[in-house]
Amino acid sequence: MSVWVNGRPRTTLDYRDRGLQYGDGLFETMRVLQGRIRLLEYHLARLSEGCKRLRIDTPGAAKLRRELERIAAGRNNAVLKLIVTRGSGPRGYLASGRERTTRITALHALPASIIGGAAAVRVRLCSTPMSVNAHLAGLKTLNRLDSVLARAEWRNARLWEGLMSDPEGNWVCGTMSNLFLRHGARLATPLLDRCGVTGVMRRWVLENAAGVGLHVEQRRIRCKDLVSAEEIFMSNALVGIRSISAIERPAAATVRIMSTQAARRLRARLDAL
Repeated sequence: MSVWVNGRPRTTLDYRDRGLQYGDGLFETMRVLQGRIRLLEYHLARLSEGCKRLRIDTPGAAKLRRELERIAAGRNNAVLKLIVTRGSGPRGYLASGRERTTRITALHALPASIIGGAAAVRVRLCSTPMSVNAHLAGLKTLNRLDSVLARAEWRNARLWEGLMSDPEGNWVCGTMSNLFLRHGARLATPLLDRCGVTGVMRRWVLENAAGVGLHVEQRRIRCKDLVSAEEIFMSNALVGIRSISAIERPAAATVRIMSTQAARRLRARLDAL
């Protein structure tokens, strides 16, 4: 792993940084392929929107792009994580307004389980719900305790991911991924107006679904929708699109999904980028 803080090789951080103290910041996790960052413009756009909503000074877009591209150059099959915080400041929730943005960039090896991982996987339903806050909905903030608690619910290596609902029982997303269900030519994904993260790969699927003959809708997803779906897949920036073969449910029969055709068409389109 290699780490840079504000563009310089470093591994230390001011303990007063508001990202550490309060989770006051955002992050992007990016896939590096053959020296290029996949969907870089989508990542930069989401980061800029998040900074605007949290009123954090946005790092200069051109400078940040050059920095990320320089780090990714010559690398293949890597994970590039960018954290942006409001910066260091005095104790207390109220920011002074004099903070200077901190950006932390780390380059990691890509987990072996992701390389060439096109096989359908098993997931489970989690009991930990997503916290609802419309003011933060869609943002990839540093506050990820919902996902941390949900991910602690299983250690079975046969399970790839866990699905999380809101407190009303609407299925929203995975601990690290977005959810899609297909019925015929209709592709549904959860509406993320109250909680959840608007993934960059989710955005790509929404923009490219029509190109493979799918009509997309964003709506509430219930258990009956999972049971009746012809196909289910999930997405994130690292794995791309991952087909689901089965959903394990506590005290209920496992949901089995046979079709992977839409995911395969979308993956082929993604691989052509």
